[in-house]
Amino acid sequence: MLYHLFDWLKQSGVKIPGGTLFQFITFRVLLAVILSLVITMLFGRKLIHALRNLQVGESVRELGLEGEQQKKGTPTMGGIIIILAILIPTLLLANLSKAYIRLMIFSTLWMGMIGFIDDYLKLRAKQIAQQQGIPYRKGDKDGLAGLFKILGQVVLGFVVAATLYFNSNTKVWREFIGDAKPVDTTGIKKVVLDGKERLFVEVSEPIATIPFVKNHEFRYSRLLPDAWHGATWILYILIVIFIITAVSNGANITDGVDGLATGVSAVIGTCLGVFAYASGNLRFAEYLNIMYIPNLGELSIFIGAMIGACLGFLWYNAYPATVFMGDTGSLTLGGIIAALAFIVRKELLIPIFCGVFLVENISVVLQVAYFKYTKKKYGDGRRVFLMSPLHHHYQKLGYHESKIVTRFWIVTILCVVFAIVTLKIR
Repeated sequence: MLYHLFDWLKQSGVKIPGGTLFQFITFRVLLAVILSLVITMLFGRKLIHALRNLQVGESVRELGLEGEQQKKGTPTMGGIIIILAILIPTLLLANLSKAYIRLMIFSTLWMGMIGFIDDYLKLRAKQIAQQQGIPYRKGDKDGLAGLFKILGQVVLGFVVAATLYFNSNTKVWREFIGDAKPVDTTGIKKVVLDGKERLFVEVSEPIATIPFVKNHEFRYSRLLPDAWHGATWILYILIVIFIITAVSNGANITDGVDGLATGVSAVIGTCLGVFAYASGNLRFAEYLNIMYIPNLGELSIFIGAMIGACLGFLWYNAYPATVFMGDTGSLTLGGIIAALAFIVRKELLIPIFCGVFLVENISVVLQVAYFKYTKKKYGDGRRVFLMSPLHHHYQKLGYHESKIVTRFWIVTILCVVFAIVTLKIR
């Protein structure tokens, strides 16, 4: 809103000291980070007090983990802080006419609503049990049914895929070189760069970056026979839905130790910010020989707000946590990260920079599958890990959760650096 206000004043000929700063994306990105930090730091404490007064406390299952009883009663649904700290700077500082900004605002609100409903139903189940004098035990049947959670993630995946595939403002540009003919293009763009005229084609079909490959752009239509290329959009939507659901659930599973999901999400957000800035800048895209994505620069403001929100929330969520984000925060962050990965066309790098989410997901799948297999074959279920997800396994081994969180952060930083390096290693 402030961006549009200063832009309108400029066009009207009204000069305001410092008003021209809002024309620079770097200034607005830094301001978004600072503003989101201020929101979480100043209003986070007030929200925590409000959640305590409303008795929105975490219920802890008896898992035999060290320090778990100290977490009982800690306010949850703190993801509201993260959502507000992302949306307010974005609404104030970003160009709201851009399709990518609108898509991310929808993604944040939609997944925030799904997570909020889930947390609220869990809270209601606890309150009803207390009113009836029944001992409350947190279980998998509390909250929103798993089917409805998945349905919410499916809707987000469909919206993201449909926007990226069909919206004319979300197309990728590739340089038109020599006699090479563009594949499935909607037009040729002329751009003057460093005094030289260059030709670019606007690619109408979805493409992604392949790491470590010289010809590093992958067209989804290659997965289908030539006769079925018209159905590429269906395949693309299914892939987007699957990955968004997996990443969102991965973030949700990772949120089991103080500060783990928050810190990991902040580091991943930094990685996505680098990708967005590089692909949204024609000079950087040319230097790195990567696809140029017009209108992507504004997305850096949203990502900056996300990073600031995670870091600010970490102030209260670090061990010992005074608030938990709940599904309101974890589902939202997972959905945001997955959607951003598709927007910057780096979805094939998700297993690298989201390595912690992936390993946490796999640890649960392996544990459940192996338990069922051994129970059917030997009569008693056996386990791969002492407990899943993986961070609980290390807790069972006697590691303090602060050490687990710090090491997972370090692993994420290494994964992110490796993912960024793939821009040049081909």
